[in-house]
Amino acid sequence: MTFNYLLPALVLLPCVALGQSIPSYYRVDSTLSAALHEMVADLALDKDFDVGEDGIEQISLAVIDLNSTEPKLGGVNPTNFIYPASVYKMYVAAEVLHQVSEGKYGLTSAFVVRSPNDVDRSRELDWDPRPLLHDGDTVTVGYLLDLMITRSDNSAANCLIDLARRENINALMKEYNWIGSEVTRKFLKRKYEDSAYVSVRGTETCALHAADFMYRVYANQLVNPWVSMQMKSLLGRQLDTTKLSAGLPGDAMFYHKTGWFSYWTNDVGIVDDGRVRYVIACFIPVAEEQVRPRMHELARRVHALMRRSL
Repeated sequence: MTFNYLLPALVLLPCVALGQSIPSYYRVDSTLSAALHEMVADLALDKDFDVGEDGIEQISLAVIDLNSTEPKLGGVNPTNFIYPASVYKMYVAAEVLHQVSEGKYGLTSAFVVRSPNDVDRSRELDWDPRPLLHDGDTVTVGYLLDLMITRSDNSAANCLIDLARRENINALMKEYNWIGSEVTRKFLKRKYEDSAYVSVRGTETCALHAADFMYRVYANQLVNPWVSMQMKSLLGRQLDTTKLSAGLPGDAMFYHKTGWFSYWTNDVGIVDDGRVRYVIACFIPVAEEQVRPRMHELARRVHALMRRSL
C-alpha cells in the first residue's frame, strides 16, 4: 500500500480535497515523517485494516515537535479521516468553554439531565467512584465537563452537545479550518437523535486536525487563553492511562483525550517531561486489546526520538 507522507506536496491528500491546508505556522518536517513511518512499519501498523461494515481503514498519525522556535510537523497519513470515538469530546468541550468565557452560563451553572441523553449503563472506567448520570439529575456544567473528558462519560457528552448546540461547535471548527471534523452525532442510537441529525454522516476527524487542536491548547490560542488553560487542566486529569500514556516515562505529563470503540483505539495529547515537549495524535483502526502493546511501544519510540532531537 502507499502511505501519504507529510511532505510539502500535499495536493492529493484528503484534507486538502476538503479545502484544508497545512497551517503556515508549522514547518513541515520530512525527516520526522520518515522516522514516524519507519516506526509504524516496524510495528505492523502500516496496513489496510478491515473494520467490518466500515470497510478498509488506515492509521492516522501526526506529531508536532515543540522543542524549537518554529513547531515542526510530521506524520503518517495525517490527513486520513477516521472515526475518533470519544476523542471528539474535546471539540465539544472547547465550545462549551467558549460559551462560558462569553458569559452565556458558568461552570457552576446547574444543568438537568434528561433522557435519552443518559445512555451509560456502566462507567467507562469502573473504578471511578462518580455515579452514572440519570434522567432528572441536577449537576453543574463544570461537573459535566470533567466527567466527559476525564472519564469519557457518554451521558455527559450528550448533555453538553445539547447545551453548546452542534451548529455552534461546528462554527468553531470552521473558524480553525478543521473542515470534515464537524461534530455530527451524539453518543446514542440514531432513533433517539434530534430530527435534523437522524441521517447525518458519522463524526470523523484526522490526526492533523486533532494535533492542531492540541497545539492551540498548548499555545493558549484555542479561542482565548482562559479557554486554552481550562482545556489543558481538564486534559491533564485524564483517567485513562492504558494507551499512549503507558509507553511514556513516569516523569512525563500527558495532557490528553482518549477514545476507543470496536475497531478504533485513539489517543491525542501534549507531552511535557520538562525537557521535551510535543503533540501526538494517534488514531489506529485496531481493537484496543489487540493494539495496546504496540501503542505503548510507539509512544516510547516517539518520546526517544523527540529527546534525540534536542
